[in-house]
Amino acid sequence: MIVITFIRRSGDRHIVSFSVEGHARYAKAGKDIVCAGVSAVTVGTVNAIEVLTGVELPASMKNGWLQSDIPEQTSSEVNAKLQLLLESMKVMLEGIAESYSANVTLKEQFK
Repeated sequence: MIVITFIRRSGDRHIVSFSVEGHARYAKAGKDIVCAGVSAVTVGTVNAIEVLTGVELPASMKNGWLQSDIPEQTSSEVNAKLQLLLESMKVMLEGIAESYSANVTLKEQFK
């Protein structure tokens, strides 16, 4: 099972970090569309954030694991773009989790 966790700041509910752990086990490695979908959405979002906002996310990635802490931004405009992209990622992942609930689950925690 892939477990995706979003950590939000209690006050403004901004996403301050996220992690993706595990394997979907929907199909054999290399043919697992669930794993591929989750990977495409998460890695694509990290890349989009870097290109569209100029913010380099400190992301750690290895087989079956991706984690990033979202750096505080001094510009409210950049922070708004960053949060919009992160919320978009969450919506896409919720769609995958809804279709493949035996393989993907999402959690939210508050800090």
